[in-house]
Amino acid sequence: MTSTRAHRPALWTALPAALTALAACTAPDGSAGPERTAPAPAVTAALRQAERSTDRAASSYVESTTTLGSSLSMTAHGTLAWRGPLTGTLRIRYTGGSTADTMRRLGTTSMEARYLPDAYYARMGEAFAGRTDGRHWIRYAYDDLERLAGSSGADLADRMRDTAPHTSVKRLLASSDVRRVGEETVRGTRTTHYSGTVPGEGADAQTVEIWVDERDLLVKKVEKGRTATGALTQTAFYRDYGVAVKVGKPPAGDTADLEELLGSEPGS
Repeated sequence: MTSTRAHRPALWTALPAALTALAACTAPDGSAGPERTAPAPAVTAALRQAERSTDRAASSYVESTTTLGSSLSMTAHGTLAWRGPLTGTLRIRYTGGSTADTMRRLGTTSMEARYLPDAYYARMGEAFAGRTDGRHWIRYAYDDLERLAGSSGADLADRMRDTAPHTSVKRLLASSDVRRVGEETVRGTRTTHYSGTVPGEGADAQTVEIWVDERDLLVKKVEKGRTATGALTQTAFYRDYGVAVKVGKPPAGDTADLEELLGSEPGS
């Protein structure tokens, strides 16, 4: 093993970047503040039906784009399943920002991310493999994240394990000003557009917009807000609900655990 202290930023960069990609496809649950006003009954009924239908669909193909101030610009696409613990595969491409610069130093601006019940796996570049005995994958075990990063690691692990697209609808139900915007066509599909403001997580209040098709399934989502690191915009498209999702663990001989890599650094 030839891991060095130079690995440490890279080890942690891959994780929040992938979480950001996942967050563009899914969203943590939100809760309304004490001044919440009830939306129109017809809007509430429609959103609750969309939440149930999207939840029951259990899987979909997703495409997303994310920008976060000057730190991150990225795209992601792949399949996710949420019947039980979240599983799936996303292919992530870093298109700008300081995160892309960090990944470029590792020899790649794209990454495959695999979500399994026990861990998140990130495939790094050849330059990284050259320092880790040829191993390309990092395994971020959720239990290790909680142990190594404390409450912040537990939060990351929970969000990775427990989120699904229907929670975007659930967040909107918590909005104090959710409304039906109107009917629009999204990529050839007739949809109903809803919008509202929801409590932020690590950010000011966010604007959430969703587009729901005639089967009460989420077709598109846009979230905008401001964080400590800059303006955040996330857009996701969903299709092929019910698609089969098969995710395999990377080969053990090509995988290094996060805890192992951190433990191998001098002075750790």
